[in-house]
Amino acid sequence: MGELAWKAIAAALAVGITGFCTSYAQARIGAAGAGAIAEKPEVAGMVLALEALPELIVVLGFVVAAMITGLH
Repeated sequence: MGELAWKAIAAALAVGITGFCTSYAQARIGAAGAGAIAEKPEVAGMVLALEALPELIVVLGFVVAAMITGLH
């Protein structure tokens, strides 16, 4: 396999693994957040912020993929 193929595989893994990890984290946060909001509605803002926080993982995975492929 050529160098370009290895770069494409590495970039796909960078985005794919971070996407999977983010979805797993958001599923856990969403389930716990729904229970927390049901008991204390005033924590809705914090739960929303915690739900959006794992998205940074995917953004960083995309940045790494762009660096691997040379798209700076």
